[in-house]
Amino acid sequence: MHPTHYKGFHLNNDSVKSPDSKPDSSLSNDTYPPSPAPPASPALFSPLDLLLASYDYKLPQERIAQTSAIPRDSSRLLVVDSLTHHTHRIFQDLPELLRSGDLLVLNNTQVLPARLYGRKSSGAAVEVLLLEERQHNTWLALVKPGKRLKPGAVIVFKPHGYTGHPSPLAPHPSPLLRAKVLETDEATGGRLLQFDVPDGKSLIPLLDFFGHVPLPPYITNSQADWSQYQTVYATRPGAIAAPTAGLHFTPSLLSQLHSRGVGLAFVTLHVGVGTFRPVELEDVTTHKMHGEWLEVSAETVEQIRETQSQQGRIIAVGTTVVRALEAAAELGQLQPFSGKTELFIYPGYRWRVVEGLITNFHLPRSSLLMLVSALIGRQRLLELYQAAIAASYRFYSLGDAMLILPEARIQNRW
Repeated sequence: MHPTHYKGFHLNNDSVKSPDSKPDSSLSNDTYPPSPAPPASPALFSPLDLLLASYDYKLPQERIAQTSAIPRDSSRLLVVDSLTHHTHRIFQDLPELLRSGDLLVLNNTQVLPARLYGRKSSGAAVEVLLLEERQHNTWLALVKPGKRLKPGAVIVFKPHGYTGHPSPLAPHPSPLLRAKVLETDEATGGRLLQFDVPDGKSLIPLLDFFGHVPLPPYITNSQADWSQYQTVYATRPGAIAAPTAGLHFTPSLLSQLHSRGVGLAFVTLHVGVGTFRPVELEDVTTHKMHGEWLEVSAETVEQIRETQSQQGRIIAVGTTVVRALEAAAELGQLQPFSGKTELFIYPGYRWRVVEGLITNFHLPRSSLLMLVSALIGRQRLLELYQAAIAASYRFYSLGDAMLILPEARIQNRW
């Protein structure tokens, strides 16, 4: 399975800008922090780790999860607890696998109903995937088919399940939503769409009436409710895909973790088009990540520093949290940050903040597979994947999870 396409949309190789968000006033507003190549540690990785073909593996089609576990925390959990050992548990066992004083860092981004189905004035069907808001109610979007959508074209959308009263666009008399194509975006091959929304209103709340949650392309036969593709702690709208490691948490499990002395902290990274862009060049060091917008608050930085001072461990919930924390520490020390990052983590990377990781199972040849390999080693990770396949684990966004404890990681830090 290759993440080149997102439900029929082809992704180009250039970056897109950040969404219109209001950052914490205490944060740095740098757009891109410096992203030097990760310093090499020859003893900890081999030249094979830098070749794209080294990140391939075969996954039986039936191992791709089509529906999430119910309840969420009943999913399976492969626990990697040393350099050579792993066990099979259930996600609801997490409180007993962590220590009092540990800190879980979670991504509170919220998935938008970013897929819209409309028609041109000619009646031809158009599919739209919103990527980010460039200006108020003006969005960058992937469109299908795109070649015939020239600047000036108008797309009309009907609300799904519309009963006639009241109009979600009131005070507009028509219940239809319209968008005008302003220009083509060369970086993504998408279009800049200006939505006709009543004065004082935003498109985002209207997406509940007009939009659909955009599931990944490998989920083709899902019975999951859209809410199952949203974390229970999502509060900041802006993502087009869920931070899937967080989908396993329930309110009850979060409460149990708190009662056992495990701290919770939050960052925001809006999962965007960069997540789905494939690594295409054989030399992975030449891959360029799309920028994704993130925010690490002063409060979260203080929680992390306090945890570290008390010998607690920093456990990232998902690869998006890894990228957020490590990007905020790219200058050598963790600091509050709001902006975009192009940080690409692969074997040889020297870790600054993250000590452990909760993550789902990732696509072959993906940058996410390379990130996890940087933590525990590529060969070890692929062996664990084979063990998970043999044990009938469920893979990808709605599948099972892996907990990598600090005792299992390669000791490769500044």
